Amino acid sequence: MNTLFKIYQLDEEEALRIQNATNEAHQHEFEELIIGVEGAIEHFIDYKTHVYESPFVCFVSRGKFHRVVPLLKDGACKYWVLRFRSEFIAETTFHLYGSYHENANLQFQKGRCFNRLLTICELISDEMQQEKPELAIVRELLSSLFIMIDAERYQQNPENLQLYKNQDITFKNFLRILEENYRRPEGVQYYAEKLFMSARNLNSVTQHILQQTVSEIIETRKLIEAKNLLMTTNKTVSEIGFEIGYTDKAYFTSVFKKKSGQTPTEFRDAMKKLIS
Repeated sequence: MNTLFKIYQLDEEEALRIQNATNEAHQHEFEELIIGVEGAIEHFIDYKTHVYESPFVCFVSRGKFHRVVPLLKDGACKYWVLRFRSEFIAETTFHLYGSYHENANLQFQKGRCFNRLLTICELISDEMQQEKPELAIVRELLSSLFIMIDAERYQQNPENLQLYKNQDITFKNFLRILEENYRRPEGVQYYAEKLFMSARNLNSVTQHILQQTVSEIIETRKLIEAKNLLMTTNKTVSEIGFEIGYTDKAYFTSVFKKKSGQTPTEFRDAMKKLIS
């Protein structure tokens, strides 16, 4: 995916094509939200397979193995599919990983709540069809979409609300401290001490919620900022690396390529072509 955000509709023709194609479980480097309007879905995720009839919502976080088989019901199948890079709503993405861990699929009832989701999808689609879409508007609408989905999930499972809150407290405090300090060359122990806990316990929290170590999350946040700087400034790769806590340009370039599949220079050139 070479864009920050994409929205499209999957219809009966595309559903049949997927059914008849080789469809292995796979990972992707973007986030994906699927909103089922008509038909059904067979979804393999979190190492389980479930079938949901519309209306439903599925969220697939970056890096998760999954497989979708769209199913027709009464000859119909219609999904909204929204794909976006983690940095598109960076402040929300980590929360999504925690909220949807082992809760990727949500069955809805037909009615006002689900219809609101469809209205937002229509608004997003309309904006993206403009000659120069306002991505700030799309970003806010996408965030609102997740807020509405969360509200429905909590309403269906009120007993889980406190569990999510408890998990969120330490994690959100970590993210707050990370946001203030990610430019510094600090490691796990620094953040654990700030939270008055051991590095092992902090890693346990992040592994449970994000399936990532503290070091991986710190690295991801640094690279989100690196991408922002590469896109919006003329600073050299060395300057950007130093600004986010990497004193060695070669190491910074190596980490960046390992995470994103491109060197910083290749990423900057690709973004310039994309924007132009």
